[in-house]
Amino acid sequence: MDQQIGPHIQLIALDMDGTLLDDNHEISEGNREAIAEAQELGVHVVLATGRTLASCGKYATSLGLKSFLVTANGSEIYDCEGSVFNTSLMPPEAVDHIYELTEKHGVHVWGASRKSIFRGKLPDDRHGHEWLKFGFDTEDDEVRKAIIAELQLRAITEITNSSPTNIEINALGINKAFALKKVCDDLGISLQNVMAVGDSLNDIAMITEAGLGIAMGNAQEAVKRKADWITATNTNDGVAAAIQRWVVLPQQKEKRKAEEKSSSH
Repeated sequence: MDQQIGPHIQLIALDMDGTLLDDNHEISEGNREAIAEAQELGVHVVLATGRTLASCGKYATSLGLKSFLVTANGSEIYDCEGSVFNTSLMPPEAVDHIYELTEKHGVHVWGASRKSIFRGKLPDDRHGHEWLKFGFDTEDDEVRKAIIAELQLRAITEITNSSPTNIEINALGINKAFALKKVCDDLGISLQNVMAVGDSLNDIAMITEAGLGIAMGNAQEAVKRKADWITATNTNDGVAAAIQRWVVLPQQKEKRKAEEKSSSH
């Protein structure tokens, strides 16, 4: 990738917590304006989040987004009409393993099904739900490492995080990059023309597979190492800075060049 010019961006994929949202879970005016400007240029803006539709839909609406919505780390995708476009559920053996780990380690657990979110305690009827993802949260580094090691050993799930103290678990092969590939295929866009912005391990897949991967200034170090460029933090309009640098300015330059070329003929 040309570090000065970058790919022609047709789609922007934005993580939410620690990326688009500030520490009060709000979208700054600067970020709102940059997103509006990108949409005016005809660029698709897609939220790609670990959240479920229930806790991210209002943000998409408030931004006036007119494209897909990637939720639950890619386990569920919604189209621009708000209808389910694709769902990837946790297989029964993976659900069993999560329940075993919960019982064994006794840490805070949560689970997101297609209809509900359970926090602190999972329901007894483990196979009576359509599970999208699970998560564990613990300040105990040793316990967290032990859980990750057991998940890796079983090798039937996708293991990431959305903060340094948690573990996020999806069906194997299901991540934000998987979902964006489906979205791009439907829109007729190459992943090479995507700019992906994030801060946590659940963003690495899309940051590495997109044509342009951007890490937030507040991103985990592992994410920064994989990114093509590092922007400002989530409390300093990092999303807006990335959009201006890699989408708005290049496309304005292209437009000016085209106008100069046509006027010279």
